[in-house]
Amino acid sequence: MKTKTKAAILTVALSSIFALTGCGQEDLKTDFANTANETKNEMAVNAIVPLANCVAPGWASQNGGTTGGGTASETTVSTYAQLKSAIENTAVKVIKVTGTITITSRLSFQDQSGKTIYGASGAKLVSTNQTKDGSGIINIKRCNNIIIRNLIFEGPGAYDTDGWDNAILDDCRNVWIDHCEFRDGVDGNFDIKNKSDFVTVSYTKFHYLKAPKPGGSGGTDDHRFSNLIGSSDGATADAGKLNVTFVRCWWGPGCRERMPRVRYGKIHILNSYFNSSVSNKCIAAGVQANILVERNAFENVKEPINLMSGYTAVTQTGNSFVNVTGNTSGSGTAFTPPYSISKLNASDVKSDVTAKAGATLSGNICDTF
Repeated sequence: MKTKTKAAILTVALSSIFALTGCGQEDLKTDFANTANETKNEMAVNAIVPLANCVAPGWASQNGGTTGGGTASETTVSTYAQLKSAIENTAVKVIKVTGTITITSRLSFQDQSGKTIYGASGAKLVSTNQTKDGSGIINIKRCNNIIIRNLIFEGPGAYDTDGWDNAILDDCRNVWIDHCEFRDGVDGNFDIKNKSDFVTVSYTKFHYLKAPKPGGSGGTDDHRFSNLIGSSDGATADAGKLNVTFVRCWWGPGCRERMPRVRYGKIHILNSYFNSSVSNKCIAAGVQANILVERNAFENVKEPINLMSGYTAVTQTGNSFVNVTGNTSGSGTAFTPPYSISKLNASDVKSDVTAKAGATLSGNICDTF
């Protein structure tokens, strides 16, 4: 995200406050007033800024950037039928989700570009289906320039039926997942696959609150496997794609594996916090994985970095390891990111991420870095 001083933000905001419509910015005038007061005291850290002033960080900043639906008029939804209709309507560019919506049938978001889906404070999408075909909350396929922000995705708990994740990116480009929470997915929490590219996941929390259900047809009794990048070793079309940034994310209690598990792509894992005591392995590098593990905090976990087979390179630099077991080393020299991004020291990661990761915003706004 582009970092601006609060004075600069205030200048832009006051000149356009009445011109911005449909941005879902609750208490916007109050935010501006607070910004003015803080500017007098020359405070310029952790500003809350309008969406129009936000720039996607990491890989989502490449290939022309990621702006979603921008400041288009928004459509507010509070029921499954309304949400489904808004997602499928290509003319709807900004969707505001309110309250708790039960997902009766997995949502299909396909072949669209320039769209934002965000939650008002506390907004939640919930699935209770653990079957192979009926599980999952949303499948996002062949979409470009998408922002999903400030939403909770809650599944029924892990059960290895070869079912669906809470959310999947399939053959998508320029996607920014920001300040979301993914928990208790059936097959996993959030996967990225099939040539998806230029993706950033920021200030997002992954965890499991429900006990895993054993006895599924897939054969794994504890399938609390959070995030998969690349669906198989044989998906060779993924080579040169799957470029993903995870920045200031939190893999919390209940995560067993795949934080993430990577095939192909250049993956930058920066300033994130890992503290699942039930972990079996955290970051896992598979075929042609090229991973930069930078300034993260690992605490009370097993196998922070799992070097599988066929990976290209894994570099770990500036990380903190507290009460961990298993491998903490990389191998080879990973890629150099083509973008600039603000970086915390590893010692500051835990406090920042635990305070901000998840659906902690008031709507369609963002934190500066």
